[in-house]
Amino acid sequence: MDEQLFFKKLNNLCTSKDIFYFLSSLEVMSDTMAARALQRISEVEVDDNGLKNPALLENDVFRALCFQLEFESSKLSNTGLLNALQALIKLCVDPQSTLMTSLLSESEERLGRGQLTAENLCSLGESLLEMEGPSCATLEQIVNHMQERDIERWSPREVVMVYKILQVTAREGKQCQNLLNRLNSVTFRTVSQLSPNFTSVILNSLVVLRQTRAVLLVTALCKHSVKHVPYFTDHELVNVLEAFLYFGQKLQIFTEALERHVPGSILTMHPQTVSKVMHYCCKKMILSKPIFDAVAEGFISSADRLTTDQIATYIIPFGTLNYLPPSASSLFRKLEAVLHTRLRHFQPHTLLNLLHSCVLIQHYPINFLPKIFSPYFLQKLQAQPPGLNRVVMSQLTQLFLTVTLECPFYEGPKLLSKYQVKACPMPHSSPDVHLFKRVKTGLLYLLKKRIYFASEVSTPNFYVVDIEIKLDEEGLVLPAAQLEEVHRRIALCVDGQNRFCAHSHNLLGEEAIKQRHLQLLGYEVVQIPFFEVESLHNTRKMADYLHRKIFPCTYGLG
Repeated sequence: MDEQLFFKKLNNLCTSKDIFYFLSSLEVMSDTMAARALQRISEVEVDDNGLKNPALLENDVFRALCFQLEFESSKLSNTGLLNALQALIKLCVDPQSTLMTSLLSESEERLGRGQLTAENLCSLGESLLEMEGPSCATLEQIVNHMQERDIERWSPREVVMVYKILQVTAREGKQCQNLLNRLNSVTFRTVSQLSPNFTSVILNSLVVLRQTRAVLLVTALCKHSVKHVPYFTDHELVNVLEAFLYFGQKLQIFTEALERHVPGSILTMHPQTVSKVMHYCCKKMILSKPIFDAVAEGFISSADRLTTDQIATYIIPFGTLNYLPPSASSLFRKLEAVLHTRLRHFQPHTLLNLLHSCVLIQHYPINFLPKIFSPYFLQKLQAQPPGLNRVVMSQLTQLFLTVTLECPFYEGPKLLSKYQVKACPMPHSSPDVHLFKRVKTGLLYLLKKRIYFASEVSTPNFYVVDIEIKLDEEGLVLPAAQLEEVHRRIALCVDGQNRFCAHSHNLLGEEAIKQRHLQLLGYEVVQIPFFEVESLHNTRKMADYLHRKIFPCTYGLG
């Protein structure tokens, strides 16, 4: 049969059964036709989940195709040889088989003789990268041949393939920074031409190759990725989010693109992708209500199919960013049901992080606290990294304090004193230095003497108060050092931007629970948020504001 007619008929067949029937009707096939037939079989039989029907590898027609290619590989065109190699890799044929060995050997010989075009080099490089344990020497040889051509004229496909190869050679301890610098420069000029897949692959390569100095390229790729958000596969979106995290990128337009995409895709997204989206929001302190509301609904419907790590990654951001979605009651009912059936499957630190995040937003895991405070569980915490470090002990202490202050009906085991800490060092608890200084200056102007307030006061109950003011029974301010006749204590919480979600007036969970607990401990909590004082440009205005906030009953009386 004429080759062009063969290719036309082959392309119209959509199952391996039809392809095998068609091939068995032919008396003879050229090697190029046999290679194209293999390629078509791989196209119809391989999807995102791999090979649909492994039994086809035992089919007599398939075996005859392989036999022909194995013994006639030297007669194949470059394109036919490399197409056959790619098809066999997709079909999961054993790399150690005589067929694969024959095709690889022939490919490497032609590479060594310099017979492969740029397109051929790309195909061979991609095939080798898909195989387990590719030959580093062969990959380097491909790159060397590529460099003989003007790098400025490389296509995006060639650029992507070289980035992938450099990832492999870097794992072998070989860095080619000079080539990378040239590659980064060329890629920067072609960013606007990159497909969703190429954008994701290059960002992933830059992370693996630790290209922290390629700031212009990374920024351009991150901006370019915004328009591709609806078209990324799950794996590609995960790569992009990891790059945003690694390089410290945060773009409002990227968040907005996620907000448009995630809610409508939540039920079809892979749970690991949803987890990465939530992890990204949590790390960047982005409280996106459309995303969080959608994830809450997704959790309610799919929690039973999630791994324990995914469960934690879905839920922890709600506590960290201090947000209760409209479906909160159903969300936490579902979480409790999952915990009841799968509690023993959680790693100790994962379980502690999960339950701690719940109490930040006033959902109390009473039924599970006896396990957390048990000596056996605490020993397991200590035995696994990071062990019982200060952050872990602070979480335990805060859980215990929550039970004491907010759940007086709890009658289970208590947390032993040796596991409690005297202060809770939370990541965002330190006051904003500049704002703190302005508030103290305003207070000094208002109260006339520095002795009337104390800053960064450690309480007996684990919290540090930013500024404490003591009053007697008549409401007069007492010296901060005085211990007797103290009738009221005022805790000023000087809340800089670091204590709020990004671009928001929503307090983070760790600050919200602190202010809640200070009130339960008898303090009058007065919040001084950054957004209320950023427009007060002189000390007198700040003092006037503080007077109104702290002593509203006497404000305006002179």
